[in-house]
Amino acid sequence: MVDSTEIREHAEVISADGIHVGTVDRVEGDRIKLIKKDSGPGHEGHHHFIPLVAVESIDGNRVRLNTSSRDVMGEEEEADRSPIH
Repeated sequence: MVDSTEIREHAEVISADGIHVGTVDRVEGDRIKLIKKDSGPGHEGHHHFIPLVAVESIDGNRVRLNTSSRDVMGEEEEADRSPIH
């Protein structure tokens, strides 16, 4: 697993297939919280979370995931759901 302290606010989140899937609001526990206004198509207006286990690498202001955009959008959690394990 990556060092979550390296994940910066407002970092771009990119899927394994190179698609922008959101922007980091902050890390909460073992999840990345995306900002509301950039939580992916069809998910605007509320926060979504991506589990840290989906992070492949962190490169400055970019978080790269180990899953495709299709998979990550399907696995994203809404704020009122329990974490994915």
